[in-house]
Amino acid sequence: MTVGAVHADLVLHNGTVWCGLGLEPADAIALWDGRVLATGSDAEIAPLIGPATHMLDLHGRLATPGLNDAHMHLIPYGTAMAEVDLRPKVAPTLTALLDAIATRATAVPKGNWVIGRGYDHFKLDTGRHPFREELDQAAPDHPVYIVRTDGHLAVANSMALDLAGITDDTPSPPGGLIERQNGRLTGLLAETGREPVMKVLPPATVEDLVGSIERAGADLLSYGITSCMEAAVGIRDGWTEMLAYQTAHRTGRLPLRVYTTLMGDKTRSILPQCLQAGMISGGGDDMFRIGPVKIFTDGSAGGRTAAMTRPYIGGGADDLGLLCLGNDELAAMVLKGHRQGFRFAVHAIGDAAIEQVLNALEAALADTPDPNRRHRIEHCGWLRPDQMARMVASHILPAPQPAFLYYFGDLYLTLLEAERVAASHPMRTWIEAGLQPSASTDCPVVEINPFANLYTMVTRKTEQGTEIGTDQALTIKEALHAYTYASAYAAHEETIKGRLIPGQLGDVAVFDTDLLACTPEEIRDARCDVTILGGRVVYDREAAT
Repeated sequence: MTVGAVHADLVLHNGTVWCGLGLEPADAIALWDGRVLATGSDAEIAPLIGPATHMLDLHGRLATPGLNDAHMHLIPYGTAMAEVDLRPKVAPTLTALLDAIATRATAVPKGNWVIGRGYDHFKLDTGRHPFREELDQAAPDHPVYIVRTDGHLAVANSMALDLAGITDDTPSPPGGLIERQNGRLTGLLAETGREPVMKVLPPATVEDLVGSIERAGADLLSYGITSCMEAAVGIRDGWTEMLAYQTAHRTGRLPLRVYTTLMGDKTRSILPQCLQAGMISGGGDDMFRIGPVKIFTDGSAGGRTAAMTRPYIGGGADDLGLLCLGNDELAAMVLKGHRQGFRFAVHAIGDAAIEQVLNALEAALADTPDPNRRHRIEHCGWLRPDQMARMVASHILPAPQPAFLYYFGDLYLTLLEAERVAASHPMRTWIEAGLQPSASTDCPVVEINPFANLYTMVTRKTEQGTEIGTDQALTIKEALHAYTYASAYAAHEETIKGRLIPGQLGDVAVFDTDLLACTPEEIRDARCDVTILGGRVVYDREAAT
C-alpha cells in the first residue's frame, strides 16, 4: 500500500471495517478529500496519519459503506413528519386515530386542511378504513384527508370531497376507485380516484419542500443511510419539487445523496419541464443525480389494488386489483421516453402489472437496443418464474422492499394463498440470476429503519414472527450488499459508491452492534452510532443525545 506523502483527513481504527461483499475486512480506513484513501490493518494505516488527521476510535465496532435506500420518498416523508402521525404504533385504534385528527383540528384555523398519513386498516381495532362521517365528527369545520400507509388509498371527509367536486354520482375513474356503499360515498379513494382531492390540496412552496428534505434527510442520516432514491419527484407538487431539490442542493441544505426519479405518469408528469431544462437520466453530480422516469401501473397488495392474474382471497373471480393504464398506452409512453434516453423505474407490484411492464420495456429495447440501460421494476413483489427469465434476458432490475414482508406479511397471508406469498420478493433467486436486487423501504409506506429490513432479508420473518419463504433468506453479508453495492448499481453509481475501496466516496456507517456476528434478533435492536458523508461526520448519536 503506497499512497505517497498524503495524510488522511479522517481515520477510523480499532474495529471491523466491512468493505463489501467478497472483499477482505479491515481494521481501519483512511479518508481523504471526501473519498476512501486506503483500508488495512491499524499498522498499515498508521503512516497515513498526520498532525491534522482526525481520529475516530471504533472501539471494536463495525463500520460499513453508507447504506443506500434504493426506493423511498424523501419529500413525502419529510412532509408527513409535519402532518398528523397515524401510524399503528401511534394510533392503533380508530378512537386514537380520530382523537389525533380532532387534536390537530383544534390547532389550525377553521377551513384549513387536516392531513394525516400512515394508518393501516388491517391493524386498526375495527379492521376497516375510517368512514367519512367519522372524520366529519372529528373535524367538522375542516377538510380532512388521511392516507393509508401504502400511499395508494386515502379517506376524505365530506368537506374535502365537496372541495374536490366528488358527489354520490361521481363515477370511479379508469384505474381508480371512488367507493360507495348503498349509493353513498364512504370517503375511501384508491389510485386515480384520489386525484380530484389531491388537486385541491394546498400547494407547497419551495421553502416548505426544502424543509421536508432537511427533516427527512437528517432522519435518514441517523440510521447510517447516506444515499437514497427519491422515488417520484413531482408526485404531489409537480415541478415545485424539482425546484426544491435544486434549491436545497445549491444552498447546501441537501443532507444526503439523492438519485431522483421523474414523474412521467399520464396525469402527473414533469417530463416536459425536464426536457426543456436539458435533464436526462444520469445527469447531475455525486450529491444530486437525475434518474429514471416513474410511471404507476397498479396499486398495492395490502390495499387489494396490485394487479394480479389470480384473484385475491374472498373477493370473487374479478377481484384482481387495478391496472392504471392500458397496454398500448403504457407501451407508447415507455417507447417515447426510452428513445429520448431516459431510464425507467415503473411501479408494478402484481404479476399482471409486471407482465404489462415487461412487454413495454422489451418492445422499447427491441426498438432502440441499449444493454446497459438497466430499466427497473419498482417493488416487483409478485412475479412469476417466466417473468423472472424475461428480466434476466433484458437485464431489467427489480427494486423490491423486503421490509414489506416484515410489516405486511401477515396481512398478505389473509389476501393471497400461502404459496404465492412465500414466492414473493424472491431475493435469493434474483441474486442467483445476477439481477442485483437492491434494498429499500418505500418509506413512508413503512419505517425507514434499515434494521427491520436487514432482519427480514436474513430470516424471512414478519413482525409477528411468521416465516415466509425461508428458501429466499440471505446471509447478512448478502443483505448488506443489497443495501450498499446493489443499490448503487441500480442507480448506475457502483463505480463511485457502495464499497469501501480506494477512490470511492467516503460514505461510512458505524453501528453499535456487530451485524456480521450477532444473532438475527439482535439485528432489529441495532443502532447507528456515527454516519460519515464524503469524509465528514454528519451524525453522531452520542453528540445528538
